[in-house]
Amino acid sequence: MLYALLYPLSDQAHLFNLFRYITFRSASALVTALLISFLVGPAIIRRLKGMQIVDSGREDAPHEHLRKAGTPTMGGLIILAAIIIPVLLWADLGNRYIQVSLFATAGLGLIGFCDDYLKVVKKNSKGLIGRKKLAGQFAVALAIALYLQLHPMNPEFATKTSFLFFKNVFIDLGWFYIPFVMLVIVFTSNAVNLTDGLDGLAIGVFLFSAAAYAVMCYITGNFKWSEYLNLLFMRGSGELTVMGAAMVGASLGFLWFNAHPAEVFMGDAGALALGGVIGTMSVLIKQEILLGIVGGVFVMEAASVIIQVASFKATGRRVFLMTPVHHHFQKMGWSEQKIVVRFWIVAFICALVALSTLKIR
Repeated sequence: MLYALLYPLSDQAHLFNLFRYITFRSASALVTALLISFLVGPAIIRRLKGMQIVDSGREDAPHEHLRKAGTPTMGGLIILAAIIIPVLLWADLGNRYIQVSLFATAGLGLIGFCDDYLKVVKKNSKGLIGRKKLAGQFAVALAIALYLQLHPMNPEFATKTSFLFFKNVFIDLGWFYIPFVMLVIVFTSNAVNLTDGLDGLAIGVFLFSAAAYAVMCYITGNFKWSEYLNLLFMRGSGELTVMGAAMVGASLGFLWFNAHPAEVFMGDAGALALGGVIGTMSVLIKQEILLGIVGGVFVMEAASVIIQVASFKATGRRVFLMTPVHHHFQKMGWSEQKIVVRFWIVAFICALVALSTLKIR
């Protein structure tokens, strides 16, 4: 919005030429997201408390979680406001990359909000029925996949994805590209949701993933940098850096309230949206496979659940004491703070490894 209104004035006042630069607008989006979090966070938390929109706790969770019952949830509303508003202010809204990523954020955020609303307002402990929630997620992902198939950002690479560690090597998925995109977005969305089980865990891990993809979006949208690092140049994708920066700012702002002991929980409204938008960004810049490294912690959390279920059904035995895997470490006697900080460290390493692979090519 500000870009559209003020950049055209650069002919009259040189100061407005700043809006031309993605780096300036990205930094502004980050700061704006942080300020919005600090400004609206306390008000939303008070409102949630007043409306008794609080967490009732998971019955089979470790005993440490019993004291958390009564903590406000649906804090994802803070995150959504802190991402969407800065992007609307600082990004080029005519850019299709921004349009698709905003659609993913809002669409999956709405599904998560419906789930949270049914759980805490309507007192339906199950929230949205699992198949309905998945159906909604797949519907959003299908809309994105079809749009990218029918109106590709780069027609030559419409159904292709980059192959890890190799320069100028792409896998053409053909019509399988649509289900591939859907799986990437839905899996990542649910993986972040599964990780959201300890104070500050999911949002801290997500912060590193968002920062890594913000850097990659800037590189793929810059011809010189993409050529130097042998990455596919995607004209216009650099605008996603503004989205990535807003996500980093929103993560930092929400972490202020979600750090142990948490004043508010994220809920599905935040988790589904965050996972979905990072998955969408990976699709848009053709770095879907790299997401497995960037989001290594999310993959580990989701994989632990899949392994546990598969093992129990096949053998009647459990591999982990409890899943997702962060609860396994709690059962082993690790403190919540230790688990969270160590998972953050792993997430930071994953982000660094992913970025280092760009030069390995």
